[in-house]
Amino acid sequence: MTSPNDPSELDTPSEPAEASRPTDGEAFFDYHTGPVTLRGSRVPSSTTDQRLLDNQGSAEWLHADPWRVMRIQSEFVEGFGALAELGPAVSVFGSARTRPGSAYYALAEEVGRRLVEAGYAVITGGGPGAMEAANKGAAAAGGASVGLGIELPFEQGLNDHVNLGVNFRYFFARKTMFVKYAEGFIVLPGGFGTLDELFEAVTLVQTQKVTSFPIVLMGTDYWAGLLDWLKGSALDHGTISEKDLRLLQVTDDLDEAVHTIVSSDRRLAAEQRTAEEQAAVRQKAADEQAASSSG
Repeated sequence: MTSPNDPSELDTPSEPAEASRPTDGEAFFDYHTGPVTLRGSRVPSSTTDQRLLDNQGSAEWLHADPWRVMRIQSEFVEGFGALAELGPAVSVFGSARTRPGSAYYALAEEVGRRLVEAGYAVITGGGPGAMEAANKGAAAAGGASVGLGIELPFEQGLNDHVNLGVNFRYFFARKTMFVKYAEGFIVLPGGFGTLDELFEAVTLVQTQKVTSFPIVLMGTDYWAGLLDWLKGSALDHGTISEKDLRLLQVTDDLDEAVHTIVSSDRRLAAEQRTAEEQAAVRQKAADEQAASSSG
């Protein structure tokens, strides 16, 4: 088995854009844009996100944006509707380039299995690599294996181990689902997409937009360089604090990773019960005072 410290399993691109198109330029793969599947000459040359963010061309986009707003709204409605009854879940992130048979692929698969055994659904980006492995482990353990796909120029579709899938056009709608329906994140070695999700989650916790949201990084060797930079550059320059660094937990121990999620979940549940009990006591006292005054 490949060592988890071997970068070769992460950094070799699969080149889906070139490999999945025939020589005459006509696409033959499935292209998903929201709930719609396109093939052949119907595959567009740009994604919905690209057209939204493009500030070039005529001013006709002014007349199209109201429709985009409705489409964006529909993505939130579809996501909320699909995931509202999911139950406790954990979002798992990692590289789409992680190869089957590698140590990190095996780790991701075990993460998915262990989370289901601990009572959680597993949410991933639905793609290949580490995402596929986590979905595979979750599905094999008999749990909810969720994939939140995204429209990309090199469409890869949802992996075969997803048993609840939702496709999105817009990244920001998809990102909301990763956080809203998760009790925490487990982050495996990955690239820009993984880092994007990681730092967005850290920012939400730092700014108290979400509370009691554990973020566990798996793979101490892989994340060491990033953490050294945060401590040696960002912290030294005062752009983050020691408290911010404590928002990230790094481990190679899967038991510790799952325990971090479970203990945080239990602590939050206890805090909510205490808050509800205190609110009930205050309400009872107010009712008794009102009854006494009226009497």
